[in-house]
Amino acid sequence: MPKMKTHKGIKKRFKLTAKGKLRYKHPGTGHLMSSKNSKRRRSLTNSAVLTGVYADNLIKFFGPNK
Repeated sequence: MPKMKTHKGIKKRFKLTAKGKLRYKHPGTGHLMSSKNSKRRRSLTNSAVLTGVYADNLIKFFGPNK
């Protein structure tokens, strides 16, 4: 059976933390920021942690070595 390759799109968008959770940057911060209020812009700057079943499915794309 061939080796499982790392999904490069997942690798660029998510970072695996030491405890095995996925950290990612909020979408919607690239442009058109003037239409968003300052509270929303501040909350979008913080990174978020993805856990649960959806995170377990995405961790498989990191490959066997993680």
